[in-house]
Amino acid sequence: MRMNHRCRLALVATIAVLPLLGVSAGAVGVGDTAPAFELKDTQGKTVKLADFKGRHVVLEWTNPGCPFVQKHYGAKNMQALQKEATSKGAVWLSINSTARSASDYLAPGALADKLVKDWGAAPTAVLMDEAGTVGRAYAARTTPHMYVIDPAGKLVYAGGIDDKRTANPADIPGAKNFVRAALTESLAGKPVSTPNAAPYGCSIKYDAS
Repeated sequence: MRMNHRCRLALVATIAVLPLLGVSAGAVGVGDTAPAFELKDTQGKTVKLADFKGRHVVLEWTNPGCPFVQKHYGAKNMQALQKEATSKGAVWLSINSTARSASDYLAPGALADKLVKDWGAAPTAVLMDEAGTVGRAYAARTTPHMYVIDPAGKLVYAGGIDDKRTANPADIPGAKNFVRAALTESLAGKPVSTPNAAPYGCSIKYDAS
């Protein structure tokens, strides 16, 4: 996927503002109990983290307008990871914390159409967090920002999807996918070898109110 001039400018702006985000990095850490939450999915159904007690849960912060999100969906990388995870019994929740006031905000129906209908995403649910409450509780900074929760409700991974911090899909084949590794190790009852990695992507446009 080639990036146009507008996307390149957005990418530069994103990288520049990441240190300025008003999200506390200490809100939750690996080894802590994952914050409980309750959100509506794109169909209006209430989904609670507690609904999946005893199962592995992957959280993916997303925004289809972000070049980094487009990288992983355009290459079918995110969809493959979603299908792999759910085929192993894990739950995958895609969360959109983009504020309603943001220029790239998508209403629930439009978000579902983009992710599921157009891009073939296969999460367990796509959740709306316009107020940013859940995003802030997890200290989610970027799209994508990834988390893995074990069956005991403990956070075992937090960070970027992989170690190639670019918006170039050509970098995906040679990348180390931290989410896949964390889920594989945790499913096997092993400690996660890389529990933290720096997140990368577009800054989440949180509601300022």
